[in-house]
Amino acid sequence: MKKSLPDYKEARRRTKEEVKVITDAYIMDNELSKLGIGKTYCTVTYGCQANVRDSETISAIMEDMSFTRVEDMKEADVVIFNTCAIRENAHNKVFGNLGIIKNLKEKKDILTILCGCMAQEESVIKMLTEKYKWVDVILGTHNIHNLPKLLSEAIDKNEQVVEVFSKEGDIVENLPVRRDNKYKAFVNIMYGCDKFCTYCIVPYTRGKQRSRRIEDILKEVNELLANGYKEVTLIGQNVNAYGKDIENYPTMANLLEEVAKTGIERIRFVTSHPWDFTDEMIDVIAKYDNIMPYFHLPVQSGSNRILKLMGRRYTKESYLELFHKIKERIPNASVTTDIIVGFPSETEEEFMETMEVVEECKYDGAFTFIYSPRENTPAASMKDDITLEEKEDRLQRLNALVNKYYRENNEKLLGKIVPVLIEGPSDKNSNLYSGYTDTMKLVNVECDKEDIGTVINVEITEAKTWSLDGKKVK
Repeated sequence: MKKSLPDYKEARRRTKEEVKVITDAYIMDNELSKLGIGKTYCTVTYGCQANVRDSETISAIMEDMSFTRVEDMKEADVVIFNTCAIRENAHNKVFGNLGIIKNLKEKKDILTILCGCMAQEESVIKMLTEKYKWVDVILGTHNIHNLPKLLSEAIDKNEQVVEVFSKEGDIVENLPVRRDNKYKAFVNIMYGCDKFCTYCIVPYTRGKQRSRRIEDILKEVNELLANGYKEVTLIGQNVNAYGKDIENYPTMANLLEEVAKTGIERIRFVTSHPWDFTDEMIDVIAKYDNIMPYFHLPVQSGSNRILKLMGRRYTKESYLELFHKIKERIPNASVTTDIIVGFPSETEEEFMETMEVVEECKYDGAFTFIYSPRENTPAASMKDDITLEEKEDRLQRLNALVNKYYRENNEKLLGKIVPVLIEGPSDKNSNLYSGYTDTMKLVNVECDKEDIGTVINVEITEAKTWSLDGKKVK
C-alpha cells in the first residue's frame, strides 16, 4: 500500500511557516510493544553522523517493540537499512545488500525496512516499488516515529508499505534512543539545510534548516552528563548555522558557551560551513577548555570559479583567512576538511589551486571524493567533460599530498603528552586500548582496563599515517 511518495518539487519548497516542535508523535501501545517478542533485528547504517544518530533512535524503537538486536543481518528477522544519498557508492552498497536479503528471503522469513536519505529520492522509490516489491517498509527522514505502525501494517497486510513525506520538516522531540557508546554521544542541535550547494542532495532529503530549542539540547546534555558520559558531539547538516532560522534566537556561539557551562568534559561539533563560522564562535572555543580544539572545515575546492559553481558562498581567500584565524587564536587546533575532485568543468589548473590550498593548510586529514552526480541537483545538469581517468589521477595525487601532511602532523606529537579518552580495546592489538586525543587523533594505548571511559594522559611513542601509539603516564 503506497501511503506517500517523495516529490522533489515539494522538497525544494522553503516557506516562512513556523516549525512545529512535536512532543507526542511517538506512540507505543500495548499491542505494538509485543510485536517483536522472540524475534531479532539488525540495523545497517550508511553515511554521516546524522544517520548514526537516527539509527540509535531506530534501535530504541525496535527494542520498545520487544525485538532483540543482533549484529549479523543474516541472523535477523527484521533488517533495517538506514541509507545515505550523498555518494553513488553508498547507493551501490545498499542495493548490493538488498540482493543478499532477497536470496535470504527464499530460505527464511525476513522483513526488510529501508529508511533514510535514499528513501527521499524519487528515482530510488520508483525502483523499489517496481523492482524491489519484496522490500516490506519504506520510510523517509521525517517519520521515523511512525516505524511501529508501518511495520505492523506491513505484517498484517502482507504488502509493501511506503510512507515518505516531502515536506520542509518539523522537530520531533521525546523519541527514545539506544546509545551505541557508553562514553560519547551525538546530540542533534538542528536538522536539514538551506544552503543548496549545487552538488548536494541533503536539502531535498532532510528538509529545511530547523534548530532545536536550546532548552531541549541542554536538557539532553545534562542527562548524558548525569549518566556518566564524557563527550558530546553537537551535530547537524550545517551545525554552525544553528539559530539562524529563528528570529532573535541564540547563535551557535551562544549554544557552545551554554553547553560548555554544563561542565561535560568534552564538546565537539560537526559539520561546519565556512560561510557561517563566526569570530564569536572562535572566541568561545578559545575561552573554554572543554570545547575541543578540533575543526572539520570543508573547503571542497581551491578554485573560486568552481566554488561559485558549487554554490559554496565563500572564496578561497575568505576560507584561508578563516583557517589562519582559527590557527592563530587556538594554536593547537587540528583541522580536517572535505574535498571534491573532478567537479564538472574543473581544469587541471583549478585542481592545482586545490592542491595549493592543501599545501598551505597542511590539514590533519581529509575526506576526498571524485564528484558523484546526484539526480535533480543543479550540478547534475552541468556538462562534465573530465574523463574518469583524469578524475582518478587527481584523486590519487590529492590523497598522496593529504596523507603526507596527515603523517607529518602526527609526527609532531612524538614524545608529547596528550589527553586521550579511552573507549575500549584496540581493533589492531588486543593488548592495547584505543581512544581519541582532544584534537581527534586515534591513539592505541598501553594502559589498564580500568581506564576505559576516562580521559588519561598519554605519551606518544610512535606516529603512523592514520594513528598514533602511546603509553599512559601519571
